[in-house]
Amino acid sequence: MLLGFKSCPKLTTTIKLQGIDYIQKPELNGEYFLLIAQYFDPMITFNKNFSVELTPDSFSRLDEAPDHEFYRVPRFTSHIDEGAMNAVTELYRQYLPENSNILDLMSSWLSHLPEDKHFKRVVGLGLNDREMDRNEQLNEWRVHDLNSQPFLPFLADEFDAALICVSIDYLIKPVTVLKHLGRILKSNAPLIITYSNRYFETKATAAWLHLSDEERGYLIKDFLNEAKCFKNIELLDRSPEQGDPLYAVVAHTI
Repeated sequence: MLLGFKSCPKLTTTIKLQGIDYIQKPELNGEYFLLIAQYFDPMITFNKNFSVELTPDSFSRLDEAPDHEFYRVPRFTSHIDEGAMNAVTELYRQYLPENSNILDLMSSWLSHLPEDKHFKRVVGLGLNDREMDRNEQLNEWRVHDLNSQPFLPFLADEFDAALICVSIDYLIKPVTVLKHLGRILKSNAPLIITYSNRYFETKATAAWLHLSDEERGYLIKDFLNEAKCFKNIELLDRSPEQGDPLYAVVAHTI
């Protein structure tokens, strides 16, 4: 069975990854993507037990120029469609506690927080000041480049929850960043990491580009396990029936 998909007799190519057999998509041209979508089961939870083996160049990128140059010009656009954004909001509604202090990591002009829940404080950390300044859900924000400075300029136990929305694929030192999240989050605080198949290809890491959507979830799980700050890791598929897919990895601090 293909990870995250129902059985499909036309998918017959098998490979081994860390000793686990599974069926691999040979390519993602338009016709084949439609075939996969036909067998897609929404709201699925991934339950395979395998990890991704990384190589020394796994975090290389096509564009190695400083990130602040790439993000200097604001992009007031949505990186996922409305259905996927609604799925993100529903995840936040499900996992984020009321009256909590939230860190929106790698933030921009949209945070997708549910309007029907009250949050005490929402802090954005991102690369473009004009984008975050337009974000009406942020109480405060800071410009900070996590790839050049992979630490979080906050106090220990300062936040009740953290979000990384369709951005973790750009981190070149994700485990270091996750360790800092473990420091600034209170015990048992939720970390909600969402991703889709939409990204800036030149800025995404090689590891991200070479994996399927399902495999990317296990890559994030490996990052969380290596950080040694998180427990109860869930891999979720919250894709709407049509439009952009939406996946999530949810964990809680130890």
